[in-house]
Order: sequence, then structure tokens, then C-alpha cells
Amino acid sequence: MGLNTDKNNSKGKKTGAQNIVSLVDELLKKAVNCGASDIHFEPTGSELAVKFRLDGVLETIEKLPKSLCENVIARLKVLGGLLTYRNDIPQEGRIEIDGGQEAEVIDERLSIFPTIHGQRAVVRLFYQHEELTDLERLGFSKHIYSTLKRIAVKNQGVLLLTGPAGSGKSTTLAALLRYILKNFPGKSIVTLEDPVEIRVEGVTQVQITPHGEMTFPTALRSLLRQDPQVLMIGEIRDAETAKIAIEAGLTGHFLMSTMHSGTPAGGFLRLLEMGIEPYQVTSSVSAILNQRLVRKLCPKCKRKSKGGLFEAASCRECLETGYRGRVLISEIVELDGELRKAILAKADMDELEEILEKRGHMNMVQDGNQLVSKGITTQEEVNNVCGIFCED
Repeated sequence: MGLNTDKNNSKGKKTGAQNIVSLVDELLKKAVNCGASDIHFEPTGSELAVKFRLDGVLETIEKLPKSLCENVIARLKVLGGLLTYRNDIPQEGRIEIDGGQEAEVIDERLSIFPTIHGQRAVVRLFYQHEELTDLERLGFSKHIYSTLKRIAVKNQGVLLLTGPAGSGKSTTLAALLRYILKNFPGKSIVTLEDPVEIRVEGVTQVQITPHGEMTFPTALRSLLRQDPQVLMIGEIRDAETAKIAIEAGLTGHFLMSTMHSGTPAGGFLRLLEMGIEPYQVTSSVSAILNQRLVRKLCPKCKRKSKGGLFEAASCRECLETGYRGRVLISEIVELDGELRKAILAKADMDELEEILEKRGHMNMVQDGNQLVSKGITTQEEVNNVCGIFCED
């Protein structure tokens, strides 16, 4: 199912500088109106494809003539304050928000990258969603919500979030920071981020500049002397940062961060692979939260299938996709005695997963299946997001 994008009208657009400005402005505005999270400008051998990421899925919106490619990218560079005369290097910038734009857009990030067919550009849009500021309203299950609240009370330890880009990890971290601010006023809270994505009033937020002298390890070491009680690191990317973060969790600090891992069990093993000693992992890590976002069925056009579950259809409200908006699915693993023993014994992934299964752990797929049974999403969507392949 595609979108009604008036692609043929794009062929007739004039190529004057003023019309390029209007074209780019219209595409940015259209993306906001559609609620897109990203805009891709992808050059090919014959055209410039413009795609919007809607509810996590890329949809082709326009196919512009190849002749417009260079001018469109140049206009984006101007908006992002980048070097228009450098076409051979990656560049990153920020597009200033126009006062006339939709109020819910709080930031627009621009990334340019050279390819064999010309420069590729991606604009990421950040929105202010009031309903996503409170931890209680993010959509966690009662069990996970109560677990997160209990962990946030602690004065030391490490809480790690895992999941791919765009899975809502930054939103969850920001909500946790707000929860701590609201319920434990007076705590010293500092974040290290690259870049700062969500501004939280009352928190000292530090932006790490890529290729600068102040790296994550350098900044984190220094911050530990600034008497923080709560620390949030945007991402644990290397062994050095992981080591300092674990040490912080062992020395009277509550630290939150994200890391690359597909499952909570994989997260524990990832720390061991980074050179963290097993006893340090078991003594510092409080829990690992794994989360994803799945598309919600459009309430206007969803329909029941022969099996009794709801399935996607299409209508104007959902731009013919069958889905509208997204909802959270998640799982959390707290360290207990049996898991600690297994990690100290350097158990492998299968052994850790077996322990979790025996103790009745509800994994992310099972959490998603509950939403399927309630008609909120589809089994196909849950399987797709969780990377489960099912033969027809």
C-alpha cells in the first residue's frame, strides 16, 4: 500500500532558486504534518527519492528529477549551517526551527553523506509529546513500571536500556529523570549526551562534541568529582566508558545508560565482552530494560480477520498504511541470586536464557502478543519488530 503523494506533480516544478527554497520548505512542512520522524533525500542514477519514516517505516513520498538533487541538498546545507562547497565529506548540523512551524517540533537535525550518485541527506525531526513526559504514561506494563520506580529510588547501581535506534530509549531515560526530579527533589542530576536530544528542566545536561577533546570517558571521570547523585550517559560505546560507568555504579552513584544488545541476557554478556569483570557486573548492574516500538492499528479502518484478531486495512486517516501511531513493548531483567551465579560462572547466552525461561520471565514478544490479543497491533508487526521470521 502506498501513499497519495502526487509524485507526478514533482516533475513540473521549476528549478529556480526561489522554487527550490519553496520545494524544500514544503517537504519539511509536509513531513511535520504527517508526523514523520525522519526525512530521507536519497539520490539514485535517475532521480532524487524523498522518503518519510512514518511510525518507523520508510515510505516514498516524492520522486524528484535528478537535476534538482544538487540544489535541494545545497538548500538543506544552508538551512543546517553546513559548508555548501564541500561535497566530499560527511557533515552534520541543526536546522533552526521556524516560528511559523508546528509547535510540537522542538528540533531538526541534518546529516549529509556523499555517495556515488550524489550527496544523501537525512533530516531527523524531534517532537514535543506531552503524553510522553511522564513515566506512567509511556505504556509499560504494571510490572515493569513498578520495577523502574523501585530501581529509581536506589542511591547506587546501574540501569541499562537496550534496543535499536528509534525504539524510544531517550524518551524513557528522560521520563525517568523527570520521575526522580519530581519524587526526590534536591538530588544532583547530570547527563552526558551526544547530542542532547530531550531537554529536561532541572537537570544539568552536557553535550559531548564529536571529535572534540571532551570524550565520554574524560567527561565522566571529571563529573564523578562534581558530587553527582544521578548520572545519565547517552550510550556506552566502548570498553573505557563501560568500565567507568560500572565503577560509578559501585561507588555511590545511580547511573543510567543505553547500549547495543538485542536482549537483556545479551546485555550482560556484552559487558563481559567489554572487559568488565563478572563480579563487577553482578555487584553494580541493577537491571537491563529492553524495548521496541510497534505500530498501532489504525482505529478508523482496522478490521477483524477470519481468525478473530484484528488486521490492517487502509484509509485516509492512516495515509493508506493501516497503522497510525506506535506503542511500546518491553521486557526487564533484574539480577537475582541464580543469575548472579551464572554470570560469575561466565555462562553463555543459552544458559542465561534458560534461567530466565524457568523463572517465568515475560519476554518482549510475549508482551507484544498481549497487545495483539487486545486488537492494538498485529502479530505480523510484533514479529517484524522483534526479528522473528515466520514462513507462510
